Amino acid sequence: MNNDTLKIAGIEFKSRLWVGTGKYRDFAETKAAIEASGADVVTVATRRVNITDRNSENLLDYIDPKVYKILPNTAGCYNVADALRYARLAREAGVSDMVKLEVIGDERTLFPDNEGLLEATKILVKEGFIVFPYTNDDPIMCRKLEDAGAAAVMPLAAPIGSGLGIRNPYNLKIIMETVKVPVIVDAGVGTASDVAVAMEMGVEAVLLNTAIAGAKDPIKMAHAMRLACDAGRLAYQAGRIQRKLYATASSPLDGMIG
Repeated sequence: MNNDTLKIAGIEFKSRLWVGTGKYRDFAETKAAIEASGADVVTVATRRVNITDRNSENLLDYIDPKVYKILPNTAGCYNVADALRYARLAREAGVSDMVKLEVIGDERTLFPDNEGLLEATKILVKEGFIVFPYTNDDPIMCRKLEDAGAAAVMPLAAPIGSGLGIRNPYNLKIIMETVKVPVIVDAGVGTASDVAVAMEMGVEAVLLNTAIAGAKDPIKMAHAMRLACDAGRLAYQAGRIQRKLYATASSPLDGMIG
């Protein structure tokens, strides 16, 4: 798997499992879980996590930017203006030119406001950001985001933090046929098998947070997610057998003694 790297916007990513940093007990547990996951991309909420004030305890004291690719996100932003502000704040602080762009449209479901998302994507792309927009599993919106210059599209598998897994695999397949940019499943993953299924489908990566941070043992779950990601990717590359209604003998019948 070491040679199976992912390249987006000229950036090489070693891991296809990307992880978040919210909901852990403390920074030490966050660090341990990230290490166990094998991820080299770590997303942090600019609005909720201290990554800009170097004079106080800082998440980046535990997650070395020289080791990990820090992906700031605009979680908690319910309008375009706030999303733009926090994306720019992270870049001005020297964190990254990348941004996982979220413009949330509903507080209860945390579904994206796709109209605002598209607007913010266009603005940030013009400003030189590498934009990873979090969207719903809508092939048309994903195509519009690609046309707007998004470096990848990040459709949800299920509502954020729900743990429901992939609710609509058919839409994800259509999205992968519709866009040329990488498709990264984001939100809704509950356990390792969900990651394996997503990777077996052929998505380029999976981003998750709650499924690890909310587990009874986050470190073990992080390791499980890592193994599932690798297994799913290998299965996709290997090519699964065709589904059949009836049995097919695994041993040849020719030459059998009657």
